[in-house]
Amino acid sequence: MDVFCPDSELGYLRSRTRFAPGEKLLLDEAYRLAHLPLIAPDHPDVIPSRAGASYRMGRHERAFSLVLPVPPDELEKSAAYQELEGELRQSRFANKIAWGVLPKRRGKLHATICGSLSKDVPYRISNDERAALRQLGPLRVEVRGLFSGNINVGRLYLRVYPECRAGANSLRQVQRILGRPETDLYLVGLYNLTDHLEATEAEALQDIVARWWDRPILTLDVNCLWHLGSSDDLVLDSFVEEVIPLDQLSFCATA
Repeated sequence: MDVFCPDSELGYLRSRTRFAPGEKLLLDEAYRLAHLPLIAPDHPDVIPSRAGASYRMGRHERAFSLVLPVPPDELEKSAAYQELEGELRQSRFANKIAWGVLPKRRGKLHATICGSLSKDVPYRISNDERAALRQLGPLRVEVRGLFSGNINVGRLYLRVYPECRAGANSLRQVQRILGRPETDLYLVGLYNLTDHLEATEAEALQDIVARWWDRPILTLDVNCLWHLGSSDDLVLDSFVEEVIPLDQLSFCATA
């Protein structure tokens, strides 16, 4: 029987949006700086740039990360995913979802495990790190939805729950192998809002998030990770620098 890390060991509950009854949901500064310029550049609340930040209309120097790929074909054939998207398309705020961005990102859906490994120049994954990842072997994760966080408010995600191996979070084991900070949030960015939500729209989103919190969307057996480079947080211009196998025999294609 699969055993996935519970919410008590992850950061989703701590990091979710705190909806206020009867109030609008406002896109936060982080979102208006990094995301909104890419999907609604003429919106009056776009933050084109900010002192101390590298973003210029949503773009920045190329950053490289190690990510867990989510195959779009497997996601789209999930009955639960089809049901969730159907609800979103019929929701009060459906006209504020940037539906046109989905096909542009379809082949690069992922959850970040080790973010910002390097800037401009790809990170060098050592032979010892590669061997340790192969020794770790394929990963099994469960994808659940829907999630709205307390940072980048306006982005809607699916949540990744890693398997628990001998009492240990398997994705933290990956982070340890690369000597990176251990985290407890593994999010698949999927939908983007184009505007603030009115109170009734925010209430509708809150309802969907609550009802889908424990609903499994998809279980994945992950045989490879991606070394991904991108100059924007929606990975619109991204490319897979390298596919990193998690065993000796794995083949993992890029979209």
